[in-house]
Amino acid sequence: MADAEPMQVPVPGGEKRACPALEEEVDHSSKRPRVQKDEKNGELLEEDGEVEAVGSGEAFAEMMKHGLTELDVGILKFVSEHKGFSGILKERYSDFVVHEINKEGKIVRLDDLSVPAEQPDQTESQVLTEEQKQEMERLQQFKNKEDSVSIEVADYTKEKRTLVHKAIKTLFPGLETKTEEREGKKFIVAYHAAGKKALAAPRKHSWPKSRGAFCHFVLYKENKDTMEAINVLSKFLRVRPNAFSYMGTKDKRAITVQEIAVLKITAERLSHLNKCLVNFKLGNFCYKKHPLKLGELQGNHFTVVIRNITGTAEQIQQAMTSLRDTGFINYYGMQRFGTTAVPTYQVGKAILQDNWNEVIDLILKPRPGAEKGYLVKCREEWAQSQDPEAALKKLPVKRCVEGQLLRGLSMYGKKNIVTAFAMIPRNNRLMYIHSYQSFMWNTMVSRRIEAFGLKAVEGDLVLRGGTAYILSAAEAETHSIQDVVMPLPGFDVIYPTHHVGKGYREMLSADNLDIDNMRHRVKDYSLAGAYRRILIKPSDVSWEVINYDDHRVSLVHTDVEKLENQPAPVFNKEGKYRALGMEFSLPPSTYATMAIREVLKMDTSIKNQTQLNTSWLN
Repeated sequence: MADAEPMQVPVPGGEKRACPALEEEVDHSSKRPRVQKDEKNGELLEEDGEVEAVGSGEAFAEMMKHGLTELDVGILKFVSEHKGFSGILKERYSDFVVHEINKEGKIVRLDDLSVPAEQPDQTESQVLTEEQKQEMERLQQFKNKEDSVSIEVADYTKEKRTLVHKAIKTLFPGLETKTEEREGKKFIVAYHAAGKKALAAPRKHSWPKSRGAFCHFVLYKENKDTMEAINVLSKFLRVRPNAFSYMGTKDKRAITVQEIAVLKITAERLSHLNKCLVNFKLGNFCYKKHPLKLGELQGNHFTVVIRNITGTAEQIQQAMTSLRDTGFINYYGMQRFGTTAVPTYQVGKAILQDNWNEVIDLILKPRPGAEKGYLVKCREEWAQSQDPEAALKKLPVKRCVEGQLLRGLSMYGKKNIVTAFAMIPRNNRLMYIHSYQSFMWNTMVSRRIEAFGLKAVEGDLVLRGGTAYILSAAEAETHSIQDVVMPLPGFDVIYPTHHVGKGYREMLSADNLDIDNMRHRVKDYSLAGAYRRILIKPSDVSWEVINYDDHRVSLVHTDVEKLENQPAPVFNKEGKYRALGMEFSLPPSTYATMAIREVLKMDTSIKNQTQLNTSWLN
C-alpha cells in the first residue's frame, strides 16, 4: 500500500472502521453486493459493507487519544528552515486526489467513457429489441416494480433462445436467466443473480483471436480502496477478483484514478456498470495482450487541499519552494504502523523474536481507547477465558485479523500458534514485520540527519547499478544527500560504516535480535532487507492559496466533473477561510503525507489531525 497511501483522517461524526488490517476485505464465498435504492432518483447504490461505525466523533477522538504520534515511530526531523503552520488534511475525502502515473510516465486520467467501436459479436446486441434492452436495464438498476422480466420465446428456435440467454448475461452484468413454461408457453425470465451462482467461473464467450485478451480501463473511485472496488466490480461481472490486475493499490479516503486490466470482459459490459454503481466511473477502454503487474507504475500525481491554514503568504512561499527545490525526508508514513494503542511494528518485533505467545497477546488483548463494541467484548472474553471459540462467538465479522487468528487457534490449538497465525492472509502477516523494518528505518534515518545533516559523508551508502557501495571521504565530496540510501535491516544488505550504521546493531540487539542472523525458522518471516533513499524531491510541484466560505464545498475539479461539463470551483477572494491547494508527483513507495508534513511542519498522525478536526468543527 505504500505507493500512494493517503492518510485517513476521520470525517465529522466518526468514520466507519472494520477490524484492523482487513477492514476492506470481502467474503467471496457467497455474498452478493449489498445494494439499496436511492428513493429520490432510483439509482442503484452500493453500500460500504462495513457493519458498525465506531460511533460518535467524540468516541473516535477518545480512541485516538491512545493512538500513535510521529515521535512514536521515529519521524523526528525536517529538512527545511521555514516556520511551520497548521492546517487540516483530508477534512473531505475530495481534498485528496490521486492520479496514477503509468509505466510510460503519463498521468492516468478518466476522460473518455465511450466503448471502442470494434465489437466482436453484434448478434448479442441484435437479438434483443430496444424495448427489451430498456426493460433489462431498468431491472439491472432496480428501477422497475417487478423483480424479473419475462420474454415470450414460444416461436424461437433453440439456437435463438440460447442467444437470448447469452445476450442478457453478457450485456447486463448482475442478471441471470432461466426458462419457464406457463400455460403451455415458453418464457425466458431475467432476474438478479444470487450469491454463489453469481460468482461461478466466467462464462466461455467467443473471444476474437485478433483482440487482446485483457480489457484495460481507467477506474475512477471515491472513498473506496482498490481491493474494495475490485470486489464490487467482480461481483457485478460474475468473475473472481483475481481476473483483475493493477499496478498499485490506492487507499480509501480519497478520490483516485488508476489503470485496471481484466481478463476477457468486454468494454461494453464494463461500461454498463457506470449505470449501476455510484462513486465509480469506468472509461478509456482498450484491449491489450497483457495484464498489469504490481509495481509497474512510475508513481502517483497528487492534488491536495489543506484547509483552514494559518500560514502567511511568505511562510507558504518558503515552504512550497523548499519542497520543490530540496524535497522531504522519505519517512514511512503513519498508516504503516496502525492507528491503535498497539502498533503493528510491536507485533512484527515479536514475530521476529519467535515469541508467539506475545504475538497472540498483542493482537487479541484489550487495548485502551474506544473500539467497536463487539471487538471490546471479544478481547475481554479472550483475556478472561483464553478460549478461542468463546471469543470468536463475540465477533459478528469473522474476516478481520482477530477473527482469523481465533479461528486458527480453535482449529490448531495454542501449541501450534505458528500454524494458527498462518490463517491470517500472507500479505497481512508480512505487514507486521515490514512495519518493524519501517520503524527501524525511520529511527535510524532521524539519527543520520541529526548526526550529519543534509550532506553525504564518509561511510554513507549509495547505489551503483542496484548494488550498495560505501563512500570514501573523497567520494562523499562528489555526492549529495539525494544520492544517499539507508538500509532496511535484513540478511542481504550492508550497513553504513559510520557510527549511525552501528546503531542498527545496537537497536536490534536491544530488541533481542541478531543483525548477523536475520533469517527466521519460518521462511516467510526471513528478512532480506532493502535500500531506500533518505530524501525524495517531488516533481511537477505547483500551489495556490484558495479562499472559501463553505467547508462543505469541494475545492477540486475532478475528472468526472470535467466529463460532465460541470463548472470548476469558483473561489471567493474575500472568503473567510483559507486553504492551500498543491500538486506534485512522487515515485512509488513514497508517502504524500510525509511531503505535506514537511510543508506544514506538524504531526500528520490521525491522533493530531483528529484534535485539529475536533477543535475546528467545534
